[in-house]
Amino acid sequence: MTQPSGNADNWVEELARFLRGQPGVSAVRLDPAAHKVAVATLGPIDLEDFEARLGETIAAIEARLAAAQSRPAPAGFSVRRDGSALVLERDSCATAEKLWLWREMEWPEIKAEPPGATEEWRQLALLAGLCGTAGIAGGLAEHFLPGVPLLYRALFFAGLVTGGWDATVDTAKNLREGEIDIHFLMLAVAVGAMCIGAWGEAVLLLFLFSTSGAMEEYALARTQREVSALLKSSPQRARVVGPDGEEREVAVEALQVGQRVRVRPGEAFPADGTICSGRSASDESNLTGEATPVPKDKGDNVFSGTINLWGAVDYDVGRLPSESTLQKIIRLIQTAQKLKAPSERFTDRFGTGYTYFVIGLAGTMFLVWWLGFHLPAFTNQAGTRSAFYRAMTLMVVASPCALVLSIPSAILAAIAWGARHGILFRGGAAIEKLAEVGVVALDKTGTLTTGELTVVAHESFPPGREAEVMELAYALEVKSQHPIARAIVRHARAQNVRAIAVDDFQSLTGQGLRASLEGATLLLGRRELLDAGPLAEWARQLPPAAAELSEVWVIGHGLVGRVLLRDQIRAESRGVLAQLKALGIRTVMLTGDRHHAAEAVAFELGLDEVRAGLSPEDKVAAIQELRGSGRKVAMVGDGVNDAPCLAAADVSVAMGARGSDAALEQAEVILMDDRIENFLAAQRLSRRARRIIRQNLTIALGVVGVMVVATAAGSLPLAVGVAAHEGSTLVVCLNSLRLLFGKNR
Repeated sequence: MTQPSGNADNWVEELARFLRGQPGVSAVRLDPAAHKVAVATLGPIDLEDFEARLGETIAAIEARLAAAQSRPAPAGFSVRRDGSALVLERDSCATAEKLWLWREMEWPEIKAEPPGATEEWRQLALLAGLCGTAGIAGGLAEHFLPGVPLLYRALFFAGLVTGGWDATVDTAKNLREGEIDIHFLMLAVAVGAMCIGAWGEAVLLLFLFSTSGAMEEYALARTQREVSALLKSSPQRARVVGPDGEEREVAVEALQVGQRVRVRPGEAFPADGTICSGRSASDESNLTGEATPVPKDKGDNVFSGTINLWGAVDYDVGRLPSESTLQKIIRLIQTAQKLKAPSERFTDRFGTGYTYFVIGLAGTMFLVWWLGFHLPAFTNQAGTRSAFYRAMTLMVVASPCALVLSIPSAILAAIAWGARHGILFRGGAAIEKLAEVGVVALDKTGTLTTGELTVVAHESFPPGREAEVMELAYALEVKSQHPIARAIVRHARAQNVRAIAVDDFQSLTGQGLRASLEGATLLLGRRELLDAGPLAEWARQLPPAAAELSEVWVIGHGLVGRVLLRDQIRAESRGVLAQLKALGIRTVMLTGDRHHAAEAVAFELGLDEVRAGLSPEDKVAAIQELRGSGRKVAMVGDGVNDAPCLAAADVSVAMGARGSDAALEQAEVILMDDRIENFLAAQRLSRRARRIIRQNLTIALGVVGVMVVATAAGSLPLAVGVAAHEGSTLVVCLNSLRLLFGKNR
């Protein structure tokens, strides 16, 4: 199957490429939000094989599906939206669709890698150790028993076999695909050295090369360990409580939305949901990187894979296990590790062409030294190394091992460090772009403030119907996920406010909510709802809320009222903004709140600029204006109502992704534990990753340059060239690992 290219903009082409190889399939319908996939067929197909191959394709492009807009379809295909689903179909006659048979399939799930999948470095280290042991034994035998060449050559040969085993396997696979790489170069040099009698140097080459390979695999395995920890934290069994209170154990995959699950102390929550009875605290460090226990009471959300610490609780499943926050995070991290940064894609292309260049250069220089400078072709003479020996040395020192590893090793280490500390990057491009940001636009509620609003009062105009105002606000907000809605719902439940069922619920983007009750229209939202209607003149006489309070207006049949809420400024916000300024980054607040409330917060925190009273469209326009200054713009928001401006920014950063599907689907950087200081940590991490990438490139290219010049001058033994080449590769890997073990805060 053709492997996806990893380009974020060509997922349609990737899927179309796959369908071209499936003549029995006419269309594919993908619904990433609901995690559903269906295919339309005109005849029988091998469903088992097709489902497996389609799963690989979807898994590779899933991170781009949810946020994708309609893209131009490749020739022979058309793409359209069907509700929340995306349909890619072959061009055909109008009646063909009536003959299609749609077949539902399982959405591909991320499965744990088999034991040892990330521990290949152990096998490579063993082979390298055997190679080194055989090489040392052969060297001793050659020195002390020079008259028994069969013995030391047998030992050297054993070293060549063990040291070159992995390179031979990779080279054979690549040659079958018509490609060559660095492994081929190393084997060619080893065989060449053996042919001219330099057995010891050939073994040294493969020993250092295999040791370097083991170190590279160790670095990659170390970065995978954090994802493996997430996979292991996902429970396999759940305890379902029936209507009669009887418990029964089921597989986690069998859980359904609405089922009641009981979790005892020390157990992991098997799915996302809401506590209905009991009190406890949960350890959410595997999601957020924060070790502080999070208190849990009736009405609080719990998340799959987090640990229930001390109290038995019952909770209602809110999402299927396959749609849980934990599974989405795992998919996001694994996809991020596959999506390459622009500079990384460049070095990949450069590395392949460079390998061919090195072979050509070595062959050319062999002819130049032999025919042009009249050096011996294959036999070293006293004080003079042969042309072939020099060509082999040149091939080693010019090989791009360190260059090819310089960027991906740093990117993977940065992604792994972020995952461990509650910062998720959607691929290496996000890390590169965040390091270049010059302007940070921030939402107010939930970003600069805690977002945990509390209801301080509710009023009616004229007075006397305050209870009805709260009932209507509760009836509307219970269907919303906005921070204000959560506060009103929490307050209403605590006060045992009567629950009212409403009909025809609708969200008014940037304005509020609408529904109907007994045929009468209900509205909830900003003061502008009053200004635009027949009550505009009367509304101007209503008292404004205090600057530190937010207000939500409720308009019903013969009723007007408001709910007043208070939000707390994050204690860390001022320090974070001050440090961003110290880094030369301009800070701008974009909020839909009233001007005087926003300006009060901005003054207290020391923001450079504040823009208030903005609709989602206004926020997008503000982002585009800021980008027009020539500086890259990052937008930090809650990932729900800020989704449009997140998409408009150069780098989108979402706060509080544990409860926000939109954050996981839209943002390139996700701060998992609602801590604004993690944005500063992400920014520092990206800048440090950029510095380390530059250091790696300098090391790789510098060593190649120096060694090539030394080889051309004829003063470099093969053993020294091998040591310098492999040494630079090890230095690059170890330098990248500094990102994984550093604090970056």
